Amino acid sequence: MPVDQSHSAGACKKVDDAITRVFHLLGKRWTGPIMAVLMEQPAHFADLRRAIPGISERMLSDRLTELGALRLVDREVDEGPPLRVSYALTESGAALKPAILELGRWAEEHLPDTGPCVNRK
Repeated sequence: MPVDQSHSAGACKKVDDAITRVFHLLGKRWTGPIMAVLMEQPAHFADLRRAIPGISERMLSDRLTELGALRLVDREVDEGPPLRVSYALTESGAALKPAILELGRWAEEHLPDTGPCVNRK
């Protein structure tokens, strides 16, 4: 019986490095919701925490630090009083908006709602 070459290991194309990097970032829990909140407007830490039910302060801080290191989010400190820290998307972060909105539209059409949503309307 002849071997179907279309399914051989050599016939598979390697995943693009850029796709791997973007899903390594956006595939992390909470990164997408943080970016989605900041797409609307800059936000203080406490406002982000309230907007994303279930996220811990530690996880929010870790993700914001990571997004800052990637230059997707800016951190601005207002010395106050009281001292307040706000976060906003950088130009690079804001450039993700069309892709994130499109992923949301795709999910509405193609992913079943199988459980409690973070933000019910």
